[in-house]
Amino acid sequence: MHLAFGTPRKLPKASQLAGRVAVLDIAFAGGSGGGFDKVTRPFIDGLGARLGVWVDHHDHEEHANFRSDARFVLSTKAEHGACPEMIDSALVERVGRIDTIVCHTDFDGLASAAKWMRAGLEPYEGCDDDARAIDTRLGTPSAVAERIDRALRARPNDLGLMGMVVRHLSEGLRDAANWEPIDLAAAELLPIERETRRAAEQYRRLPPGVALVDVSEGFGRVDKTLLLLLGQEREPVSVVLDRDNVSVAARFDSGLNFVSLFGLGGGMPTRVSVPRSRLREVLTLLKVDPAVIGA
Repeated sequence: MHLAFGTPRKLPKASQLAGRVAVLDIAFAGGSGGGFDKVTRPFIDGLGARLGVWVDHHDHEEHANFRSDARFVLSTKAEHGACPEMIDSALVERVGRIDTIVCHTDFDGLASAAKWMRAGLEPYEGCDDDARAIDTRLGTPSAVAERIDRALRARPNDLGLMGMVVRHLSEGLRDAANWEPIDLAAAELLPIERETRRAAEQYRRLPPGVALVDVSEGFGRVDKTLLLLLGQEREPVSVVLDRDNVSVAARFDSGLNFVSLFGLGGGMPTRVSVPRSRLREVLTLLKVDPAVIGA
C-alpha cells in the first residue's frame, strides 16, 4: 500500500497517486480565501472515481454537500475528537481495496493510516484514546504516544520520519529497533521547548480573558502548540503572533468556535490561524481593544 502525506491546504497531486485512494484525517480547506474551491474540490475532482473513502472529523460547512456520497465519512470535532476512532473493520471491508493512503502529518493522521493498514485494528491497545488525547489536548496520552508525538513536533516536515512511524504502528510496534530514529527526533524537541517557555514569559494578559504573545522577533524556533497551551494557563483564549499569522486557541471543551467567529468555513473550532493582516479584526471579535497593543 502506497503512502502519501498532506494537510488541508497542501495536498499531493491527484495524478501522482496510484490506484484507489483513501484520504484520512485531512480536513476540507477552510479560510476566507475560498480554500475549499482552490484546494479541496480540485483534489476530489482530480481523483474522481479513484477516491475510495475520505474520513475526517473537522468541522466544515461543505460537509452538508457530501452527505449523500457514501465515500465521505465526515463528522465534527465534537462528535469525534480524533480520526482513528472513526475507522473500524466494517468500514475498511465496505470500502474494499485501497492502493494509496493520503493522511495528515500528525499523530492522529499517522495512527489513522496505520489502523487502516491493519484492517481496522488498533496498532496497540489504547491508540484511539491516545489520538484523542493528543488531538484535543485533553487527558494524558500514554508513554508510547508521547514518544511519537514529540518526534513529530520536533520534525513536522520530515516525511521519512512519518513513514517510519506509520510502519512502526502498522506492525504493532513489533520491532523495537524502530524506536531509535523516533527517539532521536524526539530529543530535538528539548531546546525548542526551552525557547517556547522563554517566549511564554512574554504573554500579555488582556481583558476580557485573552493572553497574547508576539514571537515575530527575538525568538528562535518555538513549538506553537505548546505556546498556545501555556497561554491558556493564563487566560481562556491564547493568541500567538508571528511574522505571517495570528494563531488563536482555547480548550477543546471551552464551547468557543473560532471557525464561526472568524468566518473561516471549516477547521478545528478551538484552534485556528489567519493572516496577520487580520489582527485588528481578530482582536475586535475577541472583544479586545486593538489599541492596547498598538494594532
